[in-house]
Amino acid sequence: MSLNKSLVLALLGLLFVVAGGQAERARYDNYRAYKVNTDNAQQLAVLKDLESSSDSIIFLDGVHIVGADVQIVVAPHKVPDLLDILGKSEIKYELVTKDLQTYLDETDEKVAIKGRAVSDYNWAQYYELDDTYTWLQYLAANNPGVVTLIEGGKSYQGRSILGVQIAKGGSNKPGIFLEAGIHAREWIAPAAATYIINQLLTSTDANVKALAENYVWYIMPHANPDGYVYTHTTDRLWRKTRTPYGSCYGADPNRNWAFHWNEVGASSNACSDTYAGPSAFSEIETLSLSKYIASLKGKIQLYISLHAYSQYLLYPYGHTSDLPDNVADFQKVFDASIAAVNKRYGTKYTGGNIYDAIYPAAGASVDWAYGEQDVRMSFCYELRPSSNSILTGFRLPAEQIIPASEELLDSIIAMAGEVKTLGYFD
Repeated sequence: MSLNKSLVLALLGLLFVVAGGQAERARYDNYRAYKVNTDNAQQLAVLKDLESSSDSIIFLDGVHIVGADVQIVVAPHKVPDLLDILGKSEIKYELVTKDLQTYLDETDEKVAIKGRAVSDYNWAQYYELDDTYTWLQYLAANNPGVVTLIEGGKSYQGRSILGVQIAKGGSNKPGIFLEAGIHAREWIAPAAATYIINQLLTSTDANVKALAENYVWYIMPHANPDGYVYTHTTDRLWRKTRTPYGSCYGADPNRNWAFHWNEVGASSNACSDTYAGPSAFSEIETLSLSKYIASLKGKIQLYISLHAYSQYLLYPYGHTSDLPDNVADFQKVFDASIAAVNKRYGTKYTGGNIYDAIYPAAGASVDWAYGEQDVRMSFCYELRPSSNSILTGFRLPAEQIIPASEELLDSIIAMAGEVKTLGYFD
């Protein structure tokens, strides 16, 4: 839905009201981080049991595939138990750091000064939610007829899922929907989304101008606003929504969409980072955003979801190794897109269908868009850094925002070009 100015002002007055007081900021002093790797299904089962066993043992990666590296953060009092279990099961492990907090303190993840002038908004730093939302309002006010504020729904804590529609070439063009920030701790995703918004409005590059003028863009930088705020105020490594479930909080909003929900690659334990929720669309964020997307049915021909990290480009499906009926076209777009992402800085992306390329994961937004909304081209980018970047994955230094976003935009230009060649925008 479009938002008029008075409604926007009312929204901005309520956006940042959080139910209850903020908890004390989480610290990870003397927490150890380990990289573990399994050789067989029995060892994988041991890790799966560990994954939801204690909130003092935090898995930064899903436990899905034998042989894949899994990063685990462990509270000091749980280290002996963890090492005993790993040792008895002969699971290989490597100590990455003895003090995670020291690492977190040293990472250069510059955050903009809160409330600075909206005209100073830039990509040399990460921004808090309210500053980005104020910037989106500023863009709409200064680009009438081109930028329209849109609301993709609400969050559990009453925040707006705010985005923009960009229609430089008129509103009757083919549509591209870009969603970012569904996982709270993946800050580079919303930063890259806002970079793309700015480039679509200001770039003098012929390819970017064509991208802006030939399509209607719907861009939601923060699909999980409560979680994002929580990463700034309380726990930098938070992933989920903030809906309370007993003594635990939140569901994984990218396991909560109503397409083969909770069939594989998700947890039924509310304390797990991959908790699928008690039912499909149990989270108001996914339910309301899905209703907004459904209201655009027939207008969107390309769906793009931004995540981090691992430098993957992924397409359906996540619930099965069966491939989409138009997989040959997916592969053509994939090839063009990862070739383009490599040209500027030599960054290497890999990928393919979600199930085989990364891990089984049912209930994702890209699968729902493809399977339920008939968006025949639906992709997920896992942005910088590479999968070998232990611990730095969710804390990409601010100095990398621009290069990561530049190469992403190069890739999206190639993606849209190939999708057009294949006739999906007709």
